[in-house]
Amino acid sequence: MNGGQDLGGTHGHGPVEPEPNEPVFHAEWEKRAFALTLAMAMPGGWNIDMSRFARENRPPQQYLSMSYYEIWLAGLEVLMKERGLVADDEIVSGHPLRLVKPVKRILSPGDVLKVLHRGGPTERDTDTKPAFKAGDRVRAKNINPLTHTRLPRYVRGHLGVIDRVIGCQVFPDSNASGKGEDPHWLYTVRFDGDELFGPDGDPTVKVSVDAWEPYLEKAA
Repeated sequence: MNGGQDLGGTHGHGPVEPEPNEPVFHAEWEKRAFALTLAMAMPGGWNIDMSRFARENRPPQQYLSMSYYEIWLAGLEVLMKERGLVADDEIVSGHPLRLVKPVKRILSPGDVLKVLHRGGPTERDTDTKPAFKAGDRVRAKNINPLTHTRLPRYVRGHLGVIDRVIGCQVFPDSNASGKGEDPHWLYTVRFDGDELFGPDGDPTVKVSVDAWEPYLEKAA
């Protein structure tokens, strides 16, 4: 979707100012927000793309006014409410107010490190052949879906060159909507700065984006 999370190439947000020696967490509650998100994915049954969409699917003015882990916590509340694991009044009170819904799986404390280090492979076997190869000129499609997508707005409609064929990967647009993994070929596409940003763009800048095959078409 076109929301507050898609800031690439936009003006008016000020410079990016890295924080020297930035800690992983700036407050104790951020640790809890991270831990709750990790733990609840097990009984909740959502995937990483659903989790991303739950965070970005809010009005831009709200998204841009929240800190990183405030967005995580807001997304977690959405996912839990969708599955009947919590209600609005319980979020306000901070306590369960009715019988707890039975769940099939939980994340036990002893399994936390294993889950954190394991991650989850996204590459999938396929009998299909990639439509593009390294060196091919392609155009990113000008799409504006209302649901989740990983194609940045600022590359849509622009010409690029395939740098690398990565492999066949889970398609986030489908996975986020609960429609299955629907694997597609994934590519690294290189765009020139002046192609993306016009005559005011730096022609020496190269921007690389990992893009799934449904996002791309052969350049005319």
